[in-house]
Amino acid sequence: MPIDPQAFPAYRPETTLLDLGDPFFDPVAAADFPCTQLRFRNDRAAAQVGLATLDDDEWTRHFGRFAPLPDTLPGPLALRYHGHQFRNYNPDLGDGRGFTFAQMRDDRGRLMDLGTKGSGQTPWSRAGDGRLTLKGGVREILATEMLEALNVPTSRTLSLIETGEDLQRGDEPSPTRSAVMVRLSHSHVRIGTFQRLAYHRDEDALRRLVGYTLRNLFDEDGNGEGDDPVRLLALVVARTARLTARYMAAGFVHGVLNSDNINVTGESFDYGPWRFAPTWDPGFTAAYFDHQGLYAFGRQPEAIHWDVMQLAVSLRTIAESDPLIAALDGFGPAYQAEVGAAILWRLGVRPRNPDSDRALVQATERALRTSGAGIDRFFFDAFGGDLPAGYGPEWDEVRAALGDYAARKDRTHPYWSGTPCSLLIDEVESIWAPIADADDWSRLTAKVAAIRAMGDALA
Repeated sequence: MPIDPQAFPAYRPETTLLDLGDPFFDPVAAADFPCTQLRFRNDRAAAQVGLATLDDDEWTRHFGRFAPLPDTLPGPLALRYHGHQFRNYNPDLGDGRGFTFAQMRDDRGRLMDLGTKGSGQTPWSRAGDGRLTLKGGVREILATEMLEALNVPTSRTLSLIETGEDLQRGDEPSPTRSAVMVRLSHSHVRIGTFQRLAYHRDEDALRRLVGYTLRNLFDEDGNGEGDDPVRLLALVVARTARLTARYMAAGFVHGVLNSDNINVTGESFDYGPWRFAPTWDPGFTAAYFDHQGLYAFGRQPEAIHWDVMQLAVSLRTIAESDPLIAALDGFGPAYQAEVGAAILWRLGVRPRNPDSDRALVQATERALRTSGAGIDRFFFDAFGGDLPAGYGPEWDEVRAALGDYAARKDRTHPYWSGTPCSLLIDEVESIWAPIADADDWSRLTAKVAAIRAMGDALA
């Protein structure tokens, strides 16, 4: 049975993407897969947009065969954008193996997109097959679940369906299994979306995109005229500074922080060669091809600031330089404030005052870096502000500072009686191995449950 909006009032479809018009997307068709076997459905996320009532057959029809959801977009749209990839500008980008096929409001009133990964070829596939490996889909489930639990703004993996094709890949054993994934995101408007319009000097479309973004993604008035570009840049600066800070507190390395991978809402998405750092090592990288360490753990603030700078450059097409520069200069102070808040949150203590908070955060970062302690182990042990015995003299400054802080939450949740929930690369591989070898999904199911338990304990 298809969704009936009257029977399920939590489902609130939208079509705002169509307001942008033809320069922003290309209508495409989903691939016709040999089979569709449901492997993962995120009912917690689905409930927030009124989709949890679908049975498995309906779910597969909408998210594996892409039967249109009612009263939203009439068909899939591959979005157009450009971007800097490892600081090299590429005008040949766009959704090459995905599309946006529905929009709706969530239970907070935010405009959300349903987008795909692995749904087939588009005009922007650049000779690629438009497919996603099953392993890539499993890795995206793990990344999004872990980041959500650690308070990082992130897309949600809504669905993963195996599609029955054998794929050839150069970076994993082939042939390998295929899948199509659906993500739930607060927009797919990227910095690269603005870059494309500036590249083509399409000032009218650029103003239209500024107005669309202010109205629909930030709940601000705007039509793209006057000071709208500057106001938008300031909002993106604040959101991306928050995202960067929470990456750092989570010990997360995205791996590919190109400007086409930076959502203007400050929500992380598109997880390829991601990793969690085992220790506070600024040089730790996630992508084997990041030979210069451009997107290493400690360089992520620089990388995202650089990407936001490209948004400012694009907006210079329709705005004056000085106010854009002033807005861009807010990134550093915003990041410092946000990283302090993020580390205090993970320590499980309430803020006191700016000077004390700054001193505690700096001492924590210094001790993590010099001691080589495990990031997840430390934050598990220190949660609530009481650092246990066994942490050596290099932690004395942190221990003394924590003594002045009140816990923001107690440790009565069952999670605290166990061991830290981590997600290092060896465990990711150990979760994938039984799926590859014996179609055994039990480790993935158990890990998602453990991650969500940690999230409940931290929330």
